Amino acid sequence: MAEKVKKILYQYRHGVILSYFLVYIGFFMMLEENVRVKYVMRSWLDAYIPFQEAFIIPYFMWFFYVGSVIVYLMLKSKRDFYRACMFLFTGMSLCLVFYALFPNGQYLRPHVFPRDNFLVDMVRYIYAHDTPTNVCPSIHVLNSIGINIAVQKSEVFRNRRKLRRSSTVLMILICMSTVFLKQHSVIDVICAILLSIPLYLLAYRVEWKRFVPLKEEEEPISIKQGSTIHWN
Repeated sequence: MAEKVKKILYQYRHGVILSYFLVYIGFFMMLEENVRVKYVMRSWLDAYIPFQEAFIIPYFMWFFYVGSVIVYLMLKSKRDFYRACMFLFTGMSLCLVFYALFPNGQYLRPHVFPRDNFLVDMVRYIYAHDTPTNVCPSIHVLNSIGINIAVQKSEVFRNRRKLRRSSTVLMILICMSTVFLKQHSVIDVICAILLSIPLYLLAYRVEWKRFVPLKEEEEPISIKQGSTIHWN
């Protein structure tokens, strides 16, 4: 048993790069506690987007969406896993640097909710645990785009058309949720989309095997159970 565990750990040793999340969370929490908003993100389009608490469902699904795809790729395809991590981790790092240099936030959240129900209670929970700072670019949007690209580009999902379509739909709903829940301005979403372009080119258009050959592992070992900015 101990030998099999050692083989499994060795086979999936590339997963150690996921420890980046510890660094990210630490840096992000530091910014949350110390950043004072200097630039308020607001677009004239934000006034035309109504608050809709139903979007809290895809907003929360983001956590499962990102986590499940990353872990699945780690187990099934080292190459796709590395590319997805390159997109996500580079993008998240750039966002943190931008937040530190360009401290921003938003004041779009409603003070009074139009309804009172379970979904609104979930929104209140998000509001209470996530300050309206460090919003542009939106990491929620950026990572959703990155995960969907990973699904579309991975050989693992090539023949799973319904899953790839579902991924695209979920990505769109998550991006929409950020503005319908008043978590982000339209500006934050657009900036995340623009940032995703060079990240895609970096992670998926550069032939990294020319620099670092990525050799796929053998079949996975089976484990049996036993200043305000305005856009006019």
